[in-house]
Amino acid sequence: MPDQSRHGVIIKESSSLASPRLYYGYWIILAGFVTQFVSVGMANYVVGAFMIPMTEEFDWSRAEFSASRSIGQMVMAFTGFFIGAQIDKYGGRRFILIGASVLVSALFGLSKVQNLTHWLVLNGLALTAGAAMIGNLVINVTLGKWFVERRGRAVALAGMGISLSGIVLPVLATYAVDQVGWRASWQLLALGAGLLTLPMAFVVRRAPEDFGWYPDGISPDQVSEGQGAAASADFANSMTRAQAMRTSTFYTLVLAFGLFQISITVMLLQTIPLMTDAGYSRLVASSMISLASIPAFLSKPVWGILIDRYSPKKLAAVGAALTGLAVLVIVASVSSQYDKLVYAGFVMMGFGWGGLLPLQEVIWATTFGRRYLGSVRSTALPFVLGMAALGPVLVAYYYDQVGDYDFALVAIAVCNLGSAIMLYRIKDRLPKGV
Repeated sequence: MPDQSRHGVIIKESSSLASPRLYYGYWIILAGFVTQFVSVGMANYVVGAFMIPMTEEFDWSRAEFSASRSIGQMVMAFTGFFIGAQIDKYGGRRFILIGASVLVSALFGLSKVQNLTHWLVLNGLALTAGAAMIGNLVINVTLGKWFVERRGRAVALAGMGISLSGIVLPVLATYAVDQVGWRASWQLLALGAGLLTLPMAFVVRRAPEDFGWYPDGISPDQVSEGQGAAASADFANSMTRAQAMRTSTFYTLVLAFGLFQISITVMLLQTIPLMTDAGYSRLVASSMISLASIPAFLSKPVWGILIDRYSPKKLAAVGAALTGLAVLVIVASVSSQYDKLVYAGFVMMGFGWGGLLPLQEVIWATTFGRRYLGSVRSTALPFVLGMAALGPVLVAYYYDQVGDYDFALVAIAVCNLGSAIMLYRIKDRLPKGV
C-alpha cells in the first residue's frame, strides 16, 4: 500500500522500529544522554582543571587561556548554523560520527600543545566543532521531532547527561592532572570520549514519521481515534527560518537566552581559579562545579514535568532569576570563605542551570514548531552563543587588570536577572497543550 499522509506528515506503513512495546524515541533519549555528557563535558567542564597548570607552564595570562572558550562559543554557533537545516533533512547520525572523530582527534592533539596558537586552534576551533556536531543542537532538534506532548521530559532526561558530566568530570580531570600531568590527562579524555560517543551515532534516527509513528509513541491507529492533537498542531503551526526571523519573539528569545547562558560559560571556566585565589584547594574548588551539577542533575526530571504542565517561559524566568541570585551569593561568600553560604550558592545555581537546557529547547520548539526546528534553532545560535562567548574573556580580562573577579561576576548576575524579566514578559504563541 502507498504511504499515508495524516496531519501534514508522511507515515510509512511498516518499519522494524515501529514496535508497540517500546517507543524508539526512548533510545534517542539514551543516545542524547551519552553524547551530551561527552560534548559539554569536554568543551566546558574539564577546561578549568587545566587552566592553572597550563598558564603557569607557558606563561599565558588567564584571558589568553580563556580566549579558547570564547572562540569556541562562536565556532559552536556557526557549526550549528551550517548543519541545522541538514539535521531536519537527514537526521543527526552522520554529524555524530564526524563530530566524534574530530573531538577525539582534538583532545589527543591537546596533549601535544607547545604554544598559544596550538591551544586556540585545537581547543577553540577543532574540539568545539566536534562537540557541536555531537551535542545539544543535533540531539535536541531530534528529540523535538520525536516528542511533543512529552517534549519537556524527553529533553530533560537526555540533558541529565550534561549535569552528570558536571558531577563527574571536573573532579576526575583535576585529579588526573594532579596525578599524571595535563598532557596525559588530555589523552585519557580522548580515549574515553571515543569509547562513549561513537556507538551512539548508530542509535540516532531522524524522525518518528520515517518509521510509521507519530511523536510521543502515538500510532496511526491512535491518531484515528482522536489522539495526537498536540503533535498535529505543532506541525501545522511550524515556522520556517525566514518566518521566525520576522517575529519580535525570535530576537527576544535570542537576547534572553544569551544573557542567561553567560553565567554558565563564565562559572564553568572561572570557578576553580576564583576559589583557589581565595585560598581553597584545587580539589575543593573543582568539587564546587560538581556540587552545582548534583541539583542540576536531580532537578531535570522535575523541570521536565513542570514544563509539560505550565508555561515554559515563566519557568525559564524563575531559573534565570535563581541563577543570578546564586552568583551574587557566591561572590559575597567566597572571598570571606563563609563555606556554608558558598555551598548554598552553588546548590542554588545548580537548580537554575538544571532548568536552562530543557526550558530553552522546549521554548524554541513550542514557539516555532518542529518541522523546521533545526533550521530555526541553528539560526539563533550565532546570536545566543556570540553573547555567551564574550563572558569568559571579558571576565578574565577584568581579572588580569584588577586582580579579582567580584565586579565582573556581579555584572554576570545582573545579566541573568535581566534575562528573567525578559522571559517572564514573553507571551506564549499557542495555548499550552494545543
